Amino acid sequence: MYTMKPIVIAILAGAALLFLFSCDEPQKNEDITNDVNKSGAIESAVKVQRLDSLHDILITTHAVWVNNSILKNIEYRDTLPSLGEHYTTAENQDGDTKQVRVKKDYEIYITVK
Repeated sequence: MYTMKPIVIAILAGAALLFLFSCDEPQKNEDITNDVNKSGAIESAVKVQRLDSLHDILITTHAVWVNNSILKNIEYRDTLPSLGEHYTTAENQDGDTKQVRVKKDYEIYITVK
């Protein structure tokens, strides 16, 4: 029968503890920013507006920043089908609740490569 040497057990225990402590820290996303680098950047915005009861408009805008000024604004508009309505519970300032009908909103996901 094979027995582990104490040094091997100590190394494995240390690695396990290091792994457990590293799991406690939340991951920091260093790519998130609150300010646009206006010396050279492309700032994009996406929003959905209601056109009528059957259609929504997807508006995508891009501002191209060069040397702290906007070189160009680009805007795209696309018509989308409306998602309809659904019922939800609403609450007023007094704490009273009731069922109300609201329009469904699109969820927006952006992938940057």
